[in-house]
Amino acid sequence: MATKSTPQRYILLPPRGTTTAVLAGNAHLGDFMRSLSFPLSAATASGLGLASARMRVIDSTHENGLKLVEMTPQGVADLRQQAPGVRIVPELFYDTARAPMPQLLGKAKTRAGATPAGATLKFQIGGSGAPVAQAKVIAFTDFANGIGAEGTTRSNGTVQLKISARARIERLYIYPRESCWPTIRRNVQLPLSMPISLPAIDLAVPDVLQFFRAKAPGASGEGVTVGIVDTGCGPHPDLVIAGGQNTVVGENAADYADSGDQHGTHVAGIVAARGTAPAGMAGLAPQVSLRAYRVFPKGGFASNYSIAKAIDAAVADGCDLVNMSLGGRGPADPATSSAIADARSAGVVVLCASGNDGLNEVSQPAADPRAVAVGSFGRMGMFPKDSVSASNVGKPVGKLDKLNFMANFSNYATEIDMVGPGVGVVSTVPSGGWAVMDGTSMACPAATAMVARLLSADAAVRGMARNQERSDAILKMAFQAARSLGFGPQYEGNGWIK
Repeated sequence: MATKSTPQRYILLPPRGTTTAVLAGNAHLGDFMRSLSFPLSAATASGLGLASARMRVIDSTHENGLKLVEMTPQGVADLRQQAPGVRIVPELFYDTARAPMPQLLGKAKTRAGATPAGATLKFQIGGSGAPVAQAKVIAFTDFANGIGAEGTTRSNGTVQLKISARARIERLYIYPRESCWPTIRRNVQLPLSMPISLPAIDLAVPDVLQFFRAKAPGASGEGVTVGIVDTGCGPHPDLVIAGGQNTVVGENAADYADSGDQHGTHVAGIVAARGTAPAGMAGLAPQVSLRAYRVFPKGGFASNYSIAKAIDAAVADGCDLVNMSLGGRGPADPATSSAIADARSAGVVVLCASGNDGLNEVSQPAADPRAVAVGSFGRMGMFPKDSVSASNVGKPVGKLDKLNFMANFSNYATEIDMVGPGVGVVSTVPSGGWAVMDGTSMACPAATAMVARLLSADAAVRGMARNQERSDAILKMAFQAARSLGFGPQYEGNGWIK
């Protein structure tokens, strides 16, 4: 528990928005925010009445914009005395919005209670014999109680798990990084004499994205700029990244390539894969100008400060749409909300994943009324029967086409604005590969790309002055073009653009 002398990190904001430039009659707050340069000298702190705050200014979006600071709880009280117009909010953290993997709750034990020596499993891609390297493997010997073991496959496709060599695995989950489908095998009796084969990704067979791409209205994205706020994007031969920024504090601002997580590159490909690589699949709006904003550090979570800074940068860079396939449960986040509000005021639309808890509760920041909250649906026949995607089939099914279904992980509520396909989506991953992912993370860029297609076909809306009227016009166009899939408004909002 923090004491009054333990420094913590906070974000300082003006009364409205993310900079004092929008505030009329509040010059004193602009002067105050500009005075918080970094590093903050002792003399300046003393002059501001903040000598006891032990304040350290870590980063700033603009001279008069958001500040990430470190100070004691007593310093918070001091700051409120000296500058009551400044909002002081906690630094929060978000995760990507891919569908969650099952979690182990305990380790497998032998009858004597000792940890078993281990069992070795091997995986290959289809019938090719090629090893499945770097795959996450989760084996449940007691699925109901979450008991089992996990590991990552070596370069030869093998993994050693701390379970009995003669165990029966009730459920075996395999999540490859690329080339084959995430797979579930049930009631696997060890030992195995043969490798386990995973269904290979066949780029000649349309996935759910390609199924709906064939029916997509609008143009291919020309003239529209889309910002991807995520784990970074690329490299991949089918992606052209026009620019971007890394807003993670302490990292190289010019390093906006994928952090190694793969998520941001997958999201980017859904929007704008060019489809030019051999047997490659095109994104829904392959001609947009794509910009990458990395907000996730390697192996970590995204700070709301980094996210707000990325939205600000995307607006400054001329993005028309911003995709945020990230989120988390919790109260409203003033920092991210203020950045979204500023974006809307600048004619930019921010689309956010609704979350993957399967709850009647939309995650933040999608729940913000100025964001576009996107849920996930899928379509039967678009994935192998033993794939993880097959386990994400949910209800309700589409009244107009019963092959369509809501993903069982997709959060829903009256805040939902649109839906997109997010079950069994094949897209780009770094170094030229292709992988399958599920989640509202995948549905969100599909919806973003469809809005981009409409905007690409409407030069009049594109050419409007960059203000609230423009962003409202973009959304009016998108919502009027959307069509219900028969799930009901609490699941699909306005539906899917088709």
